[in-house]
Amino acid sequence: MRYQVPQFIEIEDKVIGPLTVKQFVYLAGGGGLSFIAYNYLPFVIAILLIGVIVALSLALAFYKINNKPFIDFLESGFLYYTKDRLYIWKKEEKQPEHKEKEIVDAQVFVPRLSESKLKDLSWSLDVNENSNPVTRDNGNSDK
Repeated sequence: MRYQVPQFIEIEDKVIGPLTVKQFVYLAGGGGLSFIAYNYLPFVIAILLIGVIVALSLALAFYKINNKPFIDFLESGFLYYTKDRLYIWKKEEKQPEHKEKEIVDAQVFVPRLSESKLKDLSWSLDVNENSNPVTRDNGNSDK
């Protein structure tokens, strides 16, 4: 038996004409608030408030930032300003210090790795062998 796999699941269905349910609710809410502001506030204040409400409702319904709805942007901004922030690093200007270079002897420092003298001896032989390469003649040279 074959089943049909749903595709395009991130696209909302257009229910009310060319609008989705969310878009219709945002626009209807903006229209309702604009109507209330027009009826109950003085005309000049109402016009300013209606401009803000219409712009916000249109942005909520249609505007996307980086393919994300505008409501996600508003939520992120609100959470940024309401939550505490933890500053872990702040850059501090430091003055450069001039140090004189010390002359280091040509000796190789061999650290003491364990208490075993046999391991120390093998370690020192490995270090000396790797630090002083010796060319070996295998008898293949032309004389």
